[in-house]
Amino acid sequence: MMEHEIINDKCVALSMRGAKITAGMLAKAMQAFLQASKTAGSKLLTKHGEQSLKSLSKKGTLADIKISDDNIGSFRKAAQKYKLDFSLQKDSSVDPPRWTVFFKAKDDRTLQSAFNEYAQVTLKQKAQKESMLEKLDRSKELARSAPEKVIERVKEKTVTAR
Repeated sequence: MMEHEIINDKCVALSMRGAKITAGMLAKAMQAFLQASKTAGSKLLTKHGEQSLKSLSKKGTLADIKISDDNIGSFRKAAQKYKLDFSLQKDSSVDPPRWTVFFKAKDDRTLQSAFNEYAQVTLKQKAQKESMLEKLDRSKELARSAPEKVIERVKEKTVTAR
């Protein structure tokens, strides 16, 4: 059986005894089950996405990368799409601030896919964006190369004959 089939085939069986089961009784049974699964440390309610470094380190070994402040949003999107578990730590001692991303994925292919997408988005943004200084320099060059308007004003006196 393939791994994804095993994951998809997991289900929960909840059994109760009662002559007449009401919605309230079913809700209480489900709450009891969820509470028991939380205390037992069951993997039924595992959190994915951004989380604290402490909870992420409980899951095993971590890898990390450093990224700039500009690219946090695109990394979050890629990580959420591929269901990466990650934690962000900001290093404010340098200017501009750098972020260290600790992450964990279920397999290497998922991790590679997420980073490939992140890299493509980052390169695309850099190719499309022109910095403000570059725009300013370009507009200065255009202003220098434009011909200056020469306006000559000639005042003429009109003489009236009497």
